[in-house]
Amino acid sequence: MNLDLTHKTAIVCGSTQGIGRACAVELALLGANITLMARNEEALKETLTSLDTSKNQSHRYIVVDFASSENVKTAIEAYLSTFPEVHILVNNTGGPASGPIIEATPEQFLKAFEMHLINNQLLTQAVVPSMKRAGFGRIVNIISTSVKQPILGLGVSNTVRWSVASWAKTLSLEITQFGITINNVLPGYTNTNRLASINEQRAQAAGKTVEEINQQLAADVPLRRFAEPEEIAAAVAFLCSPAAAAISGINLPVDGGKTGSL
Repeated sequence: MNLDLTHKTAIVCGSTQGIGRACAVELALLGANITLMARNEEALKETLTSLDTSKNQSHRYIVVDFASSENVKTAIEAYLSTFPEVHILVNNTGGPASGPIIEATPEQFLKAFEMHLINNQLLTQAVVPSMKRAGFGRIVNIISTSVKQPILGLGVSNTVRWSVASWAKTLSLEITQFGITINNVLPGYTNTNRLASINEQRAQAAGKTVEEINQQLAADVPLRRFAEPEEIAAAVAFLCSPAAAAISGINLPVDGGKTGSL
């Protein structure tokens, strides 16, 4: 099985913590040159030191706040003017705040769409020409199992995740002919700061401890535990590899078997 990404360059968004960081680490282990994207420069510098360089990879970073699509557009254009070759794009952005959908404001929806769908579109438009020239491209979007089964209390997130999945499926019909695949990885409960924050809110609302909430949620997963970021990253890395050339336009849950639909 060909998993070799030597001489390939990957841009990984939200790559200073959690799933994004794990993806950057895994792709580097397969030989890719990594360009990290996130807003905290100190965290970017620290993450850079954790990436494998045993295959003479060159790793870089871009400081950008995904809250502004204009900043994202400016940042990627500036980067490509110096480093025009990109073969892999991992779209990954922190999810919207939790809460019932009936209470969500129009501004919350607009901000969520900007951070996820609009930024994904801008980054993809920027890097696809390079992928076409190379005859090789991999785009992976980290979204959520809510694409398969909406999650109670995450109304805005559920909505925007569905839109990203539909966008990606549509795009796959247009670009796969050029050797460019686009797929969605759907994490379930995963040991990240995002889940910890959500579970703190759940615990407060239910009058329980965070540990009780964690145990309750884990008991609902056939695997009987939360996934680790590295396990999500392994699926992402496979989809980015040459071995996954015939896989495009799919939603891949990595959730320990929890999602109750096919």
